[in-house]
Amino acid sequence: MTPTQVGMRCPECARQRTKVKTVRQIGYNGFQATQALIAINVVIFLAEGSGAFTFSGFPSSGSWMLDHGFLQAYRVGHVHQYYRLVLAGFIHWDFLHIGMNMLVLYFVGRMLEPAIGRVRFIAIYVVGLLAGSLGALLLSPDVATAGASGAIFGLLGAAFIELRHRGIDPWQAGIGGTIVLNLVLTLSLSNISIGGHIGGLIGGGLAGVAWHYADRQRQPLLIGLLACLALAAIAVGAAIAFSAAGPPYSL
Repeated sequence: MTPTQVGMRCPECARQRTKVKTVRQIGYNGFQATQALIAINVVIFLAEGSGAFTFSGFPSSGSWMLDHGFLQAYRVGHVHQYYRLVLAGFIHWDFLHIGMNMLVLYFVGRMLEPAIGRVRFIAIYVVGLLAGSLGALLLSPDVATAGASGAIFGLLGAAFIELRHRGIDPWQAGIGGTIVLNLVLTLSLSNISIGGHIGGLIGGGLAGVAWHYADRQRQPLLIGLLACLALAAIAVGAAIAFSAAGPPYSL
């Protein structure tokens, strides 16, 4: 046995060195997916062109990204532009729109991604985005809708579930109050997608529940990803079916 600072260890164990990470390293390396998502949103916003570089709330058309990115039932169900279900989650109307969404994404992602891991974080983000698209089409099918808020609400819903499963009161942790405050703002302010926010919140919460069910089955990656894939497929299928069944809305 070899004496060490932490007690007696066998020679083989004594030769091993535990890797140590600083808080700064953990903070930087723990949320790369969040940083990547923010970068993608910013790049797409820049690709929208000068029509979106305003503070007015609704951009002028002109770029392909603006004209073909927003969500609206007629384009999805009758023109069959299904890609809008995803692309709309990365389109933003102006500087304030993207600024607020990216700020919230940064803080939520920095808290949640290191806790659950990159794969789960991205899966929940996708489910929240698609569930938000479904909610927006259900409640406001003829309104042009865009923004990452559905996906962000999905992360908030998953964070609420994660805290509960870890034995932490989401209300004391502040997540519960954050969700309620944002829902109040959603219902109070104009030009806010109520369906997108609520749909994303429900989708993210369901994804969080699915991951914890997968953990209990001792197959977190396989079952968790399959569950999130199923949730995403249901959201896409329902959004397409609803958009196609309704009247030919058009702007």
